[in-house]
Amino acid sequence: MTPIVLSSTFAQEGPGRHKGYEYSRSANPTRRALEACLAALEGGAHGFAFASGSGASLTLLHTLQPGDHVVCGDDVYGGTFRLFDKVMRPMGLDASFVDMTDPDQVKKALRPSTRLMWLETPSNPLLKIFDIAAMVEVATKAGVPVVVDNTFATPMLQRPLELGATAVVHSTTKYLNGHSDVVGGAVITSDARLSGQLRFLQNAMGAVPSPFDCYLVLRGLKTLPVRMRQHVASAQRLAERLSQHPFVRRVAYPGLTRDPGYALARRQMKGPGGMISFEIDGDFTRARTLLERLSIFTCAESLGGVESLAEHPASMTHASIPGDLRAKLGISEGLVRLSVGLEDEDDLWRDLANALSAAAAA
Repeated sequence: MTPIVLSSTFAQEGPGRHKGYEYSRSANPTRRALEACLAALEGGAHGFAFASGSGASLTLLHTLQPGDHVVCGDDVYGGTFRLFDKVMRPMGLDASFVDMTDPDQVKKALRPSTRLMWLETPSNPLLKIFDIAAMVEVATKAGVPVVVDNTFATPMLQRPLELGATAVVHSTTKYLNGHSDVVGGAVITSDARLSGQLRFLQNAMGAVPSPFDCYLVLRGLKTLPVRMRQHVASAQRLAERLSQHPFVRRVAYPGLTRDPGYALARRQMKGPGGMISFEIDGDFTRARTLLERLSIFTCAESLGGVESLAEHPASMTHASIPGDLRAKLGISEGLVRLSVGLEDEDDLWRDLANALSAAAAA
């Protein structure tokens, strides 16, 4: 097993003559092992680990300058929206949020000052599928690098760098760790210039993970392939059952043939993932009843662990997005997001069915 190197500083042969490590904010053997592993999984040349997914994203955004513009997918994690809207905008970085299922909208959103394109696919929480190769083609013509948040898919199901993306971002908290016991993030790239900037900023800004956190993510990665196979298999069957339930208005899951992203997901991914979003008839009261009546699914934020989670995006993970924008995107008061874990599928369905019955009667 990879050793956990807890030392914060390292002996040097003399002033300025270290043996590969000098201070653990700059580099650490356990972190370096994780970074090399993540880079290999994504097919990239350089990996950078961070203390959280938000820390990874924020460090990457600091490669830009005041006055720069970013084109971002309209359906992204609420924390990502908050970074663009509340953290980076006051510092002079502008962002446009567009529906990336339509390349024409993306082209129209580009400006002379656009310096980055950012997308999540599958998106959060509506599970839209964006065509990475098509977005890369649009961005390349404009001379703009593309960043893909690959947290939902993982490199087991999707490899954006092979489709032309410049960099991949992960919340390693989620599927990569897979056990809900660590918070972390990562950026992977093969771009030499970007890697140089990230290496400097990682050290200068200091949003780095502890050696023990790196060890935990490395431990989780060892079971990633088998876990993802089970997540996908159970999610597929639960999505099919949900789509037939009379109280469910719609189901967003790219493994369903009627899903708008089905054909693209089949072409771009090796599986539709372990996340499901569905909308019930009714308002927040009924959604709350559903979540409170679940017993195997835990009502909690986050995703990608061995345990199944359920959450209400409008009041939880995406509460930082203004209500009118949430409504425009389709993040309704009746929308529920599931992270399907590794429990028995029939047990999970009985849990959902019971909670749906309670919500319908509320």
